[in-house]
Amino acid sequence: MVFLEGDDPIKAGLVASMSRPGGNVTGVNFFTSELNGKRLALLCELVPDKTVAYLLNPDNPGSAASQRNVENAARTLGRTVLNLRSAAGHDLTEVFDAMAAGGARALAVQNDPYFDSQRDKIVALAARHRVPAIYHIREFPAGDGLMSYGASLLDAYHDVGNYAGRILHGAQPSELPVLLPTRYELVINARVARQLGLTLPPRLLVMADEVLQ
Repeated sequence: MVFLEGDDPIKAGLVASMSRPGGNVTGVNFFTSELNGKRLALLCELVPDKTVAYLLNPDNPGSAASQRNVENAARTLGRTVLNLRSAAGHDLTEVFDAMAAGGARALAVQNDPYFDSQRDKIVALAARHRVPAIYHIREFPAGDGLMSYGASLLDAYHDVGNYAGRILHGAQPSELPVLLPTRYELVINARVARQLGLTLPPRLLVMADEVLQ
């Protein structure tokens, strides 16, 4: 088995260690939860609002750790976090209604497979409510979201395919270390920023790996 795992594969019981997985399982650890605080900081460079919303999936085992990470970052930044929760079967429209009721005008979204599957809907709701939002993969700003910061999903899929090919040619999964992202990218959709009436700080533009027009 070759996996693409978004949380800690050791805690999930998939492997014994990152360098020596053991058993018949290895893969790619697309571990970006620890970047949630960094995403919040990047978003706060764009918006002056004191309260920022954070969207979590309560069914994700890593949600508690992600929430702590964001709240710690918020304290450092002098901001308040409004935690919002949504999972499969819930109406995402309610998230944006709760944001407005809670006085939050910007949104950070947890890296979560369910939110990835609802990417178009989340981006459309953010545009409709004129909410600046940051995500974890470039597919969001490429699909008319505002910005993202995280590892490359395309690179991760490439690594999974490479490992699958090596195993088919005789390599043992137990001897293939779990791979980690080698680079992180900041992607900004400048057109969406203009639509939201946001001025992109020069520092962000210099940091950005890609600015979509």
